[in-house]
Amino acid sequence: MRRADRLFQIVQLIRGRRLSTAAYLAQRLEVSERTVYRDIADLQRQGVPLEGEAGVGYRLGQGFDLPPLMFSEDEARALVASVRMAQVWQDPVLAQASLVALGKILSVLPATARAAAQSMAIYAPPSGLEPSVQATLLTLREAAQEHRKIQMTYRDASEQMTQRTVRPLGCFYWGKVWTLAAWCESRNGFRSFRLDRMLQVQRLDDKTGQFKDEPGKTLAAYLRAAVPAEARNQLDG
Repeated sequence: MRRADRLFQIVQLIRGRRLSTAAYLAQRLEVSERTVYRDIADLQRQGVPLEGEAGVGYRLGQGFDLPPLMFSEDEARALVASVRMAQVWQDPVLAQASLVALGKILSVLPATARAAAQSMAIYAPPSGLEPSVQATLLTLREAAQEHRKIQMTYRDASEQMTQRTVRPLGCFYWGKVWTLAAWCESRNGFRSFRLDRMLQVQRLDDKTGQFKDEPGKTLAAYLRAAVPAEARNQLDG
């Protein structure tokens, strides 16, 4: 990668995150942390308002922006493939929003790049999520974003029914199966639940339903505690 391209990529990576460490940037760019520190110093000397310091991380100051980007043909193809998958494996609101966003992107591409993207030979047959699972995914995603608890009836692999009150933390796609990572107040611990085994899902919109991030009960804590094998073993809560 040319140095000019690397400097541009550093700005792009930092602008897309609240805080980016030199280790993260070095990993993404496949260079040493020393190279990252040197590049950031050069960008700062050129007037790019990069705020932060070594060992803490960097962010882009307010008011700075770059000219609109043009996608390459491969990048446009990747967007088309992603939206086609989203149409059948996402909740209906995000699926529709992704389709609208893709239309806006394709409309400003050169004709050759647009044609290459639209002729992408990857398709998602319309046999994805059941409508009930799509509706559940929408409820859970919005509840997680708005920090709202969920009450549900859950059916595990042995057909046992339990009533749960959980704090939804994030939805994970495992290939045909979505799961919810949550803090289960009924079990006082982290649990993962398959969306296709959830029944009578209700979002709690009263005062008792609002929750705040607490140490040890966040998505970051869940991810630190979980490993793939354990996560799979807990799919039934």
